[in-house]
Amino acid sequence: ADGELVQYHYGLKDLVTILFYIFIAIILHAVVQEYALDKINRRLHLSKVKHSKFNESGQLVAFHLTSMVWCLYVVVTEGYISNPRSLWENYPHVYLPFQVKFFYLCQLAYWLHALPELYFQKVRKEEIPRQLRCIALYLVHIAGAYLLNLTRLGLILLLLQYLAEFFFHMARLVYFTDENNEKLFNVWAVVFVVTRLFTLTLYILVIGFGLPRVENQALDPERGNFLSFLFNNILFRMSVLLLVCLFQASVMWRFIHFQLRRWREYWNEQSSRKRAAIGAKQQAKPLKRDSGYHENGVVKAENGTSPRTKKLKSP
Repeated sequence: ADGELVQYHYGLKDLVTILFYIFIAIILHAVVQEYALDKINRRLHLSKVKHSKFNESGQLVAFHLTSMVWCLYVVVTEGYISNPRSLWENYPHVYLPFQVKFFYLCQLAYWLHALPELYFQKVRKEEIPRQLRCIALYLVHIAGAYLLNLTRLGLILLLLQYLAEFFFHMARLVYFTDENNEKLFNVWAVVFVVTRLFTLTLYILVIGFGLPRVENQALDPERGNFLSFLFNNILFRMSVLLLVCLFQASVMWRFIHFQLRRWREYWNEQSSRKRAAIGAKQQAKPLKRDSGYHENGVVKAENGTSPRTKKLKSP
């Protein structure tokens, strides 16, 4: 009421808050599974493998859509998109608005809740290493942005990542309902490439040009300044940018390899369908009949006599 702006800092009490929202995330996960995904699964009659992937994509579609809308609202209201210089100006960003801090705590709670959900959902052993790797990557990046006071850059990167992931899992859901419908995979491919380009551009802009120009370049853990003095060193800065470019290149290589394999499978399927159609047409061609016509199952000649030669009786 008096116009004062209340801001927040991270601390040990965040662990209690995250633990509380882990239980909330588990409850919401069960609600989505019970009242949405299970009902759809009963109608589709999917196999066990597709059933597990459908549940995974269904949960992630709900989460990515919610997080994407929420993250977009935060970055727009805080002015991070209209003023890109705010991503590195006045670093370190130690004190956070409530909605920024709350968003990060909820993100950490969700990805931590995904660990016990591997047991509750009875995920196959073959799928556990992949999902653990995905969960670990999200936790490291979100916690790193939160603890190193790079929350503004982290919000934009999460928005881009969730946008691409939303289209991917949405395309999987559509594919499971109709295996002939792969149009959303093409949309995801375009969105994925665009988000990778924006991600690489943001890294170069913030790390290469933004953080080295911060006024306070000294290491000051008490004020939350952990990185600006490192990025002031051109050798360290170039090394980090090189690692970022190599990581993005590896992601793009896996994406290109996936697309090539998908197109190869598509063309092989199309060629097999064409061969099957040609074989069916050849089998459907009418057979030539003998001259004459049929009457009561017996072939008659044109003059009405039987075409078979009569046997002469011996006298």
